[in-house]
Amino acid sequence: MKDRTGAPVTVTLNTGGPIGAYAVQVDGGPVVGRADFVDGAPGGSGASGGDDGAAGGGGADEAGGDRIFFHTEVDEEYGGRGLAGILVREALTDSIRKNIVVVPVCPLFAAHLAKHGDEYVAAGGVIRQPAKDDIAQVTEAVKAQRAAAREARRAERAGEQE
Repeated sequence: MKDRTGAPVTVTLNTGGPIGAYAVQVDGGPVVGRADFVDGAPGGSGASGGDDGAAGGGGADEAGGDRIFFHTEVDEEYGGRGLAGILVREALTDSIRKNIVVVPVCPLFAAHLAKHGDEYVAAGGVIRQPAKDDIAQVTEAVKAQRAAAREARRAERAGEQE
């Protein structure tokens, strides 16, 4: 895929910590943008109450869980090249492929789905509106990631002092 300037773009999925991300690179360079998310429990978090947005998706037995998208950013120097849109579209395509329910907390994801949500659902995507429990889950994941980063810095400093 290419950005608006014609430069080749790569989007990779990074998981393994409390916060995952789809990361974008241009021309094989460093990561210049990301769409951050927290994964909910397989089969859905249940935070949605009665309407789980099941339109367009399989039953609960097939659900891959919820993915709460809460932050998307692209380095300023790469602005206007369409990278944020590429991140959103790639994340949504991957969510369909993995049968993941998208929970758009991020304003960019919410705006994209407000405009293109019917197309996304028609393609097999599932959307669920954010609930209070989703925000709490994101807050806890951010705290956990910060704590892990602090611990890594402490360990690094301790190793340098030996």
